Amino acid sequence: MKYLSLGRVPPTFPGRNGMRKLGETKLLYYAKHITLSLIPRVCFERRLKFELEKAAKHDLDELMERVDYCNRIRDSFELDDTAVSLKRFRLKGNPSAYYYDLRQYLRYFPGDCRIAYRFGDVNTVPDQPAFVKSRPIAADESNANSILMKFDEIRHFRFVEDRLTFSEKANIAVFRGSCSQEHRLRFVETCHAMPGTDIGDTWGGHRGMPYWKPYLDRSGQLRNKFIISVEGNDVATNLKWILSSNSLCMMTKPRYETWFMEGSLVPDWHYVLLREDYADLPEKVEYYTRHTEEALAIIGNARKYAARFFDRETEKLVSLLVVRKYLDFAGCPG
Repeated sequence: MKYLSLGRVPPTFPGRNGMRKLGETKLLYYAKHITLSLIPRVCFERRLKFELEKAAKHDLDELMERVDYCNRIRDSFELDDTAVSLKRFRLKGNPSAYYYDLRQYLRYFPGDCRIAYRFGDVNTVPDQPAFVKSRPIAADESNANSILMKFDEIRHFRFVEDRLTFSEKANIAVFRGSCSQEHRLRFVETCHAMPGTDIGDTWGGHRGMPYWKPYLDRSGQLRNKFIISVEGNDVATNLKWILSSNSLCMMTKPRYETWFMEGSLVPDWHYVLLREDYADLPEKVEYYTRHTEEALAIIGNARKYAARFFDRETEKLVSLLVVRKYLDFAGCPG
């Protein structure tokens, strides 16, 4: 399918912004969205036609395949009483990146339209079509009620500009992460002492355990040829930046997916597939240390895949089309 196409790598990379401290980036993010909230909704509604006309500059088949991947609804549906109208969509509680991520697209559509949504880490399918950050990967349409949006972009969609080549990196498979979940804890308990690895759990509650290690930032991890990605409550936060780097991603087959369409990643093409028990990790490290050309080919495929999410205009257009498709099937009066 065309959304698996390697495509062309854009001439510009996200650059140093991908390496900014998270706090600094959040400050700019919230300042931008709070400022935009001062603009009347009608100004955005009038621009919708203009924004959607930009689709003419794109490969429409590829564009719509991506829209249909994120929004798998095929038939009209009715929302229950928990749905909220767009004009009553409000921020509740503390400032939420999820709220602003969704609101920036909802404001282009009539206020009487209604939606359902679920914020946070979601690993189940809603009872009615709802906008979510993540969903279980499914070959059939059993996850169709989960409409993927680019939620928590400030945390998850942070790419890197890797200044080291693969050959300049250490022959080590590295992992750092908080391992409070059972499957992550099992991973570090099993693998922390494997040869050719630097694996550690950074969760404070496990300090003093043999598998505990201090935090290692991205720059430190990128000094290694291999970086292991392990899912958390849903997807792995580090997967996007690993695939944009010059290090080789190693992971088990993903169970969940987000706007990054993890379900379309091809094992041993975009990443090195590991067994569920990770028993083959040392073997894979040794193999790709010796077979540099194969490692570089996978890294090249991964970087081209990640590059598809760099263009802000395309991201905005796909987001608007995902929302419009949802509202059309929901019988939006506009």
